[in-house]
Amino acid sequence: MLTDFFKYQAQTTEHPLAMEVSHAKGSYIYDTKGKKYLDFVAGVSANTLGHQPKRVNDAIKKQLDTYSHVMVYGEYAQHPATEFCRLLAEHLPYPLTKTYLVNSGTEAIEGALKLARRVTGRSQLISCHNAYHGNTMGSMSVMGFEERKQIFRPLIPDVDFITFNNEADLEKITTKTAGVLLETIQGGAGFIQPENDFLKKVRQRCTDVGAIMILDEIQPGFGRTGKLFGFQNYDIVPDVVVMGKGMGGGMPVGAFTASPEMMDLLSHDPKLGHITTFGGHPVIAAASLATLQELTETNLMQEALEKEQLFRSLLVHPLIKEIRGKGLMLAAMTESPEITNEVILKCQDKGLILFWLLFEGCAIRITPPLTLSNEEIKEGCGIILEVMNEVLENRG
Repeated sequence: MLTDFFKYQAQTTEHPLAMEVSHAKGSYIYDTKGKKYLDFVAGVSANTLGHQPKRVNDAIKKQLDTYSHVMVYGEYAQHPATEFCRLLAEHLPYPLTKTYLVNSGTEAIEGALKLARRVTGRSQLISCHNAYHGNTMGSMSVMGFEERKQIFRPLIPDVDFITFNNEADLEKITTKTAGVLLETIQGGAGFIQPENDFLKKVRQRCTDVGAIMILDEIQPGFGRTGKLFGFQNYDIVPDVVVMGKGMGGGMPVGAFTASPEMMDLLSHDPKLGHITTFGGHPVIAAASLATLQELTETNLMQEALEKEQLFRSLLVHPLIKEIRGKGLMLAAMTESPEITNEVILKCQDKGLILFWLLFEGCAIRITPPLTLSNEEIKEGCGIILEVMNEVLENRG
């Protein structure tokens, strides 16, 4: 299989991990040689409820036996999508009550950026240095990492950047600004949390100048930080919230939510202001609904904070400089990318899956399923410490 993988499937890097997957269940992935791997990555924050969660699988199977794709998004009333949007509105603060369903986080970002321009009639977009919001042309335009986008220029114009947690930069947000797009917790930059009421100050500045505040919840969303969405930890309400990844319990999906007054603008002048064929796909929507029901009917979100404390108590080692993040969106920081690489690769050899962050080379990603047990946390942390002891010993 590996030969065909490299021959026929386009790659994203020159050196993929290239595990040959046999099956997955709960917190574990199994390769074709029968080796099992404890998963501390969850498909990069996507498998909120672990692998093959029964409630999600049952919902998918039931919907497959009822109907699958029947019409492009927005024309027919389909129960899974409608019920998901209704339940989501129940758990979001007013006036975030109307949701547009799409196929991925980056597509949701595109829709949110268009909405900001449609609402304000302005063109300027502001994002953050070291931000990541997806990899389509519009999302790449608001990526704050020039090395990854220079070769694809020209991108969309009139985009400026501020530094996360830098209050002085808020003066760049003016009456010319259509939208300000922030990650609630910066992901690729190293799981950096807002400080000193930074999000509140951005909210106030946007209100003062009439700009739309968009929060990217693609990674923090769906329970990972102890609340359904990360922004709910910081006592603010954005104009638009963008979601994806963990929303579908492992299925491909995205969405953006705003007030009805804002969202309705996409339906006229011009009509079809944002369109998608497969957005709101009934099978995907059924998986998303089951995931949301499981999160809101159990204690998994609150337990994420308790599990964070267990991680922090166990991951104490000379090679770990700090643990960043919140809930089960954590990054163990080492002193160098070389150490990080060595730890991640050696842990995989010993049956533990860790991963990197996009821009911060010293970070070890720890974003397991919310269903991870305390015993599995102890098992995985034991492997990390064992590997770090070996790395420390080899470095003399």
